[in-house]
Amino acid sequence: MRISSKVCVVLIAFAAGASAASAQSSDGSFSSPLRFRQQDGEVIYRTVCQGCHMPAGEGATGAAAYPALARNPKLAAAGYPLFVVVNGLKAMPPFALSLDDNQVAAVVNYVRTSFGNAYNDKISPADVKAPRQ
Repeated sequence: MRISSKVCVVLIAFAAGASAASAQSSDGSFSSPLRFRQQDGEVIYRTVCQGCHMPAGEGATGAAAYPALARNPKLAAAGYPLFVVVNGLKAMPPFALSLDDNQVAAVVNYVRTSFGNAYNDKISPADVKAPRQ
């Protein structure tokens, strides 16, 4: 049995579309297989971060060490968590391609004001541009 080239193109296009659709999470977390959709810092944390840093920011150890974010003095300087979210560090992957400037600012601000942290100096989306370079 011989398949025409037109049928092959249609089958490949269908498979690619199905693959992209299967990469979409059931809760709509991704707008594409590479980008998260959420804009709220708490929602981004729950969707992206809590799997490693745990729901209350208590951190975890296992396949790698995931530091506690709760009452973490390293979060006092806003540039530190900002750099880590964008560029990654040790076991944490970089999220520069998965989160836009607004999302990075939102999740960093959320973490710095949650889990017993009281670092209220907010970062803006404009602040995210420097660590991206």
